[in-house]
Order: sequence, then structure tokens, then C-alpha cells
Amino acid sequence: MGRRARGRRLQQQRSDGGEDAAERGRKRSAAVEQSAGARGWEGGYPEIIKENKLFEHYYQELKIVPEGEWEQFMGALREPLPATIRITGYKSHAKEILQCLKNKYFKELESLEVDGQKVDVPQPLSWYPEELAWHTNLSRKILRKSPQLEKFHQFLVSETESGNISRQEAVSMIPPLLLDVQPHHKILDMCAAPGSKTAQLIEMLHADMSIPFPEGFVIANDVDNKRCYLLVHQAKRLNSPCIMVVNHDAASIPRLQVDVDGRMEVLFYDRVLCDVPCSGDGTMRKNIDVWKKWSTLNSLQLHGLQLRIATRGAEQLAEGGRMVYSTCSLNPVEDEAVIAALLEKSEGALELADVSSELPGLKRMPGLSHWKVMTKDGQWFADWEEVPHNRHTQIRPTMFPPKDAKKLQAMHLSRCLRILPHHQNTGGFFVAVLIKKSPMPWNRRQPKLLSRPAGPAAAVQSGATGSSTGKAAEASEVDSKLLSDAGDAEITQRTEDAESDSKKDGVCGPPPSKKMKLFGFKEDPFVFIPEDDPLLPPIQKFYALDASFPMKNLLTRTTEGKKRQLYMVSKELRGVLLHNSERMKVINTGIKVLCRNNGAEEFDCPFRLAQEGIYTLYPFIKSRIVTVSMEDVKTLLTQENPFFRKLSSEAYSQAKDLVKGSIVLKYEPDAKNPGALQCPIVMCGWRGKTSFRTFVPKNERLHYLRMMGVEVTTEKKKGGVPADECSAGSGEPDGDVAVDGDAAVDRDAAMDGVTAVDGDTAVDGNAAMDGVTAVDGDTAVDGNAAMDGVAAVDGNAAMDGDIAVDGDAAEDGDAAEDGDADMGRDAARDSSPGEAAGGDAAVGGSTNGTAGSEMAEDARPQ
Repeated sequence: MGRRARGRRLQQQRSDGGEDAAERGRKRSAAVEQSAGARGWEGGYPEIIKENKLFEHYYQELKIVPEGEWEQFMGALREPLPATIRITGYKSHAKEILQCLKNKYFKELESLEVDGQKVDVPQPLSWYPEELAWHTNLSRKILRKSPQLEKFHQFLVSETESGNISRQEAVSMIPPLLLDVQPHHKILDMCAAPGSKTAQLIEMLHADMSIPFPEGFVIANDVDNKRCYLLVHQAKRLNSPCIMVVNHDAASIPRLQVDVDGRMEVLFYDRVLCDVPCSGDGTMRKNIDVWKKWSTLNSLQLHGLQLRIATRGAEQLAEGGRMVYSTCSLNPVEDEAVIAALLEKSEGALELADVSSELPGLKRMPGLSHWKVMTKDGQWFADWEEVPHNRHTQIRPTMFPPKDAKKLQAMHLSRCLRILPHHQNTGGFFVAVLIKKSPMPWNRRQPKLLSRPAGPAAAVQSGATGSSTGKAAEASEVDSKLLSDAGDAEITQRTEDAESDSKKDGVCGPPPSKKMKLFGFKEDPFVFIPEDDPLLPPIQKFYALDASFPMKNLLTRTTEGKKRQLYMVSKELRGVLLHNSERMKVINTGIKVLCRNNGAEEFDCPFRLAQEGIYTLYPFIKSRIVTVSMEDVKTLLTQENPFFRKLSSEAYSQAKDLVKGSIVLKYEPDAKNPGALQCPIVMCGWRGKTSFRTFVPKNERLHYLRMMGVEVTTEKKKGGVPADECSAGSGEPDGDVAVDGDAAVDRDAAMDGVTAVDGDTAVDGNAAMDGVTAVDGDTAVDGNAAMDGVAAVDGNAAMDGDIAVDGDAAEDGDAAEDGDADMGRDAARDSSPGEAAGGDAAVGGSTNGTAGSEMAEDARPQ
């Protein structure tokens, strides 16, 4: 039969039997539903029974639960985990958010019932400082799906995207608090993804908001390349110039070098967070798959990796520094056994800190001093000598407590903390705090100052610090020597010699012959801008930058073509990047502070300010600052391009003599008016011919309006795309809300040539059709940017096929918390070619489709 004949036959069958086919389909569906109901299935999946006899037998034998509390312990594990939120502490808006939560959203939850369950008003965590963490009896599932809680949920989603709130499990907040971080500390987060603990560390560095560049920094590492991009997304919400994301195996993370007074020294960290991979049986309340998959084999297989990671962390810790080891497992093989083995091999270099007086209000159990090891078949061993030879590869001596009673007593294992779920309605968790008293035994010789001056520091003005695109040095070759008698100084000398011939004029050359096998996405280079670059004088003059502004800390991500975006890092991170680009794979660092104007030749300065980095840059700007009132802020945020006459006379008088271009809009709180907003606001804006414009991301815009008491509602448009409407006393929005200046608007089309970025087409005065600008051929779908051919889900762009881990998909704007969701590869800001900058996709029904993020400019090949 020919092709045409087959086509005609199929068409005839469809027309003749369409109704019959539909009827047959309905019958099949009914039969499947009936069958599923008979088997007790829900949603097509078998219901997981929350029972595991081996689990109960194991932990009853180990006696980790006090007598008489076993039933409470098991009952708590079978209940869903309550939702917990944490307010970002370092931001000046923390108190305002707290008042907004208490006085508005929490009051609306009083006397509310959801699915027959009475909603308790959220309560602060008694042990978290300054009431900045809260928990409710609502599970995350109910919080997402219940219509009665939609308004509260939208608030949480929006504030989470703005970086003002983090939705994080209560017990995972403990390790950063016990690290006792100060702004000058150098911090290593060894297994950082998805980034909730890293965000806490960044907040602690910026405890004093008056200091734009703290002396300390955070290097956040993860072995999984895709999860590194999720880590970038989390960290970028906090807009810090003091964070660097790297991609290495934590057990062999390379030693870095820094320039100290013109000489190279090994970098030791003041604080190390060692939140290792674990079996996760403390997460049964949210990851119910653990019930059926739990086995002691998981712990036996992870013990060696956990010990190697902890050992590597201890090696990189400075003397007097503090390291926190943590797991979300209750198993002593992963907990006390690792700590005991680490203490024994340290020979007194490490000791457990007594933190019983820290975090008052936190209920904890002391660590165990005696435990046994059980195989997956239920066979017990109390001592290594009892283990048969054929099990020696599975069970190792370090899994047992030390035999020597005096040595065991000196370890003070009781100083470890075990958090049990039923004590404070949390997950299960283990934490140990270690202090380094002296170098590790295999590194007894202290690193010496090298006689050779630091070359790259002298040549900083020129060129690229090199790409980490598969050209990182093989760190493990060097690091494996650490177990020998070689000291740190010798290691440093060898690595220095290996690269001494490869760096000329500040440009990193090829790596040594032995190189690491790298996987994942190719990264663009980090190029520091020379201080004599002709790009800089117009910027300095236009914004009257203070003489103390660190021009040499500006970098870009391209070696060719126009520099479209400029980033800023702290002085300390700049040094780390310059001297170590060949030995580590950097995924992302720096905060965007300036963006090139489209049609830049028309303006006195080719670069405009970026909202992302305005709080870092603002202290150095001495010109083009317009002070606005609270009513002015409402007008600017709710109207597209308000004319000068719509603002106060004070604001107009400041702006009338300014030339066209980027400006700073500053709101200062009035202490005499307690009813007004009591925290300062700094926004990027544009002074056009006859009007103003703000370049503020959508979620940040909504945040400011909420803090000023403006009712912000979200309605569903056709196709399920949320449309934000802001009702303010100063009037309704004038047309589409333009975010970050990427869309051309009705009034002043292409706004003096600024708003059409990277060739975005202005159609009828609007750059985005259906609310979205198609980027690099990606199809714009109903107000959601379809990135990489994947449809946007629930207002979030699903990028590269986000992977749902442990049965929890990342949706509804939830950030992935502690392994709940692994969003495959978030688009990292300017860290990967062709992706949306910043990891924030243009989604969520933003009326112009660019929800607070810039298009990928210099990250994408020009």
C-alpha cells in the first residue's frame, strides 16, 4: 500500500471511529482507576508504607533514643516535616520583613483550617537568634497546594527569589551557627550544594552592612557540576562579592595559594563546613523513599568517603580554626565513628569543642561512646577482630570505637550533638565541632615564606586569569603527597615551580602536564580589567567614584569583543583567583555592578548601574544620587515611566539638571515618622528626557511595595501564567511593568536607546510579545521563557530537564533545600555560554518576561 493510500485509510478510520475510540479510552481509564483503587494506589504510584523492621531493630539495639521515648520517636518520623523559613539576617530589611510576617500574614492564618487540620500560627525557633527563623505545622505539600494559603505561599516564593527569605529545614541551620563566623574569616564549604548553609555563611560575613567588602570570603565547593549551578543560583540571591563557587571532589580539593606581603603562602581557612554526603535516614519525614531503601550497607559504603572528606577539611583548617562536621544521618558509623577515627589519626592536633552552652533552647542528645556495627543481613560485630576476613572490604577498623578506654575518654565523644525528630518536631541530625590545636601529624613542618616574589600580583593590570575550561591543574597528584613526610612549604614550592614558566604578563598559560579530568559545562574566563583601560575613566567621572574605589577588582567574562558586563570581587577573592586559576575549576564568582548601554555612544558613560550590585557600589558613588520620598518610591515601582511632575518637587529639583543616563534613587527613613518604612532603599534608575525609570527586578519590586504596606495581589491569566498587580495609593501601573530595562515600552520607545538590550526587537513599542522576549531562538511561550526547549512549570523555567531528587520536584518557586530537589542545571549568571544570566530565568508571568535578570550578554559568544 502506498503512502497516500495509507494516509487516506488512516484519515477515514479517524473520522469513522473517533467516537468509538474516545469511548474505549474512557473505559480503559475507568478500569485503570478501579484497579489502582483496589490495590490502594494513589496517583498511579504504590503508597509507601512507613515501616522498616531492620531500621527499628538497629536503632533500638544502639539505644540512641532515651528509654520510654521510642514510640514518640517513631511517631514523629511518620509525620510530615513542618515547613520552616529563615529571614535573611544581614539585610537591613530583616526587621521590616519580620514585622510584615507577624502583623499581616501570620494573623491571617489564625483560626484557619486546611483539609480538616487546624493551622497553628507559626512560632519562632527558640534557639535561633533574633527570631529570624520560624516553623509551622503545615507541611510543604499543603503549603504549596492549598487555595486558602495561596497568598502566604506567593509571599514566600517572591521573597525567596529576592533573597530575603530562605525556606530551609530547621536542623540544617545549626552547623553555620556553630561555626561562629566573623566578617574577617576565610571559609571553605566543602559539600555546599544546594546552598542553604552557604547562604547563611554569606549572611554572617555581611553582618555589618556598612562594610561593602568584608575581609573574609566563602569558597563553596561541590563535586557535582550540575548542582554547582543550583549553588550559584542560591548564592546569587544574596548579591555578595565575597563568594566563589568551585567544582572539585571534596576529598581531594586542591590547596590554594595567596600572596602575603609579596610572597606566596598556602591558604588555610579560619572556618570549614564539612556537611558530608550521608545515608540520610534523618530525612525520613520528607524523603519517604528512605523507609523502603534503608539499609546499614549505605552507611558502611559512605564511611570511608566521609572520613576522607573530613580529613581533607582538617588539613586545610588554620591553627585555632573551627571545623563543623555534620550529617543528616543518625547512624554512629557515619557520625561518631568518623569523628573518633579523625581524632585518633590527628594525634592531638584536633579536639572536640564543648558547645553545650551555645544555641540555648536547642534540645540535643550527647554523642555515643560505644556502638556496634551491623551488616545488611542483620549480623552484629562489636569489635574489628570479630569481623571475618571475607567482610574486611566492607567493614573497616575505623568503624568501631577505640579499644583503649583512656584514649576513648580523652576524645570526649559526648560533646557531639545528635538531634532527634520528636524532641522539637524537626528532622534527625548530627553535628560535631572540632578545633585545630596544631598541624596534622603529616604536616608538622610549617609553611615558610618563599623567597620568590609573587609574580601575578605585580602583573594584575593585564589580561585574563585564565579559563578553568578543563585546564585546571591536577591537584590530587600534589595532595596525595600530604600523607608523606613532605611539609606544606615543599608542596607550595613544587606547585610554584610547576607554573613559574607558564605565566607571562599576568595571563595564565597552559597547566602542568598532569591535569585533572574535568566534566560538565565549559566556563568562560575571568578577566581582570587593567587599571589603565580606557573604559574606566568615563565611568569614574560620570559617577564621581571615590578615590578609594578598587578599580583593579573589576572583571569581565570575555577576552574578545566589547565588555558588556562588569563584575566586582573583593580584594581577597581577587588574589585567590589570580594565583589559583590553573589548579581549580571556578564556576562563578563576582557580583554584577555595571552593564553596557545599548547605543552607548549617545551617552557620556557607556555603562549603567546594575541593581544586583548597587549596595556594593553605592558607598563609592558621589554623583547622580536622587533622594526620594516613600510616595516617590511607590510611584516609581508601580508606574512604568512616571513623568518628572509625578514625583515630589524635591526629587525633581535634584534630577532636572542631570544629563540623561543612569542614576541612583535613594530612600532614607524618617525617624520622626514611625509609620513609614524604617529601612533605607537604594535603587538603580534612568533619567530620561521627561521621565524616570527604575531598573529593579520584579520580586525585589514586590518586596519593597510590601514593606511599604502596598497590597500586592497575584491573579491567574489565561494559560495559568501569574500576573502581578500592584495597587497603590499613587495609582495603578502604567502598562507593562518593565523589569531591568530589557523591554522597550509604549512611552519613550527604547527609552533613550537603553532598554532594548542585545538587539531585542521593539514591537508596537514593546519588546516582548506575550510578555516574553525570545532569547537566542528559545521560544517565548505565554509569558514564560522556554529555556533549552523545556516548558516552564508553575511559573518557574524548567531548565535542561530539572531532575527531581527524592521524589520532590523543584516547583512553585521553591528553592531546593538540603537535597529535596536538584534543579539539574540552573542557568548560572554569566557562568555558562548561552544561558540566562544569574540563574534567574525570565519566568513567572513577569509582564515583560524578564523577571529581574539580564539576558546572557558577555557570557554568550558575541
